[in-house]
Amino acid sequence: MPSGLNVDTLGPVDVAVVAFEGSRFNGDVAPALRELQKDGTVRILDLSFMHKAEDGSVDIVELADEEVAEAFGQVADVQFDLLSDEDLRAVAENLPPASSAFVVAWENTWAARLATAVRESSGELLLLERIPRDAVVEAVTALDAE
Repeated sequence: MPSGLNVDTLGPVDVAVVAFEGSRFNGDVAPALRELQKDGTVRILDLSFMHKAEDGSVDIVELADEEVAEAFGQVADVQFDLLSDEDLRAVAENLPPASSAFVVAWENTWAARLATAVRESSGELLLLERIPRDAVVEAVTALDAE
């Protein structure tokens, strides 16, 4: 098991796919991910990148590859293959041509204590859903209009 991971105290794990128009990563996201990890909000478990060409061909880029290593190399101090090649291919199938994406799996370390307490109390998470940003913006805008 990777250093520092304990299944009894592990927080919830999320996977995010972030797509970009075009085929190049500029690295602007790396400092934000690094800060979240440094602050203990998340722990990056796996991180991969992909480019989908206009013809539909896909190039998977690993964290150690020169193309992304400089910007993202310090983001994931512990990385294991939580995301399989099959998972990454499935993501790539849904990308539009001439685009790129990164796929990140992170432990929500901020929620680890609560998750442990729920498990130790024989609790079970029945629903977890993210409210779309547009819905939140609409609700906040409506509050401001009152």
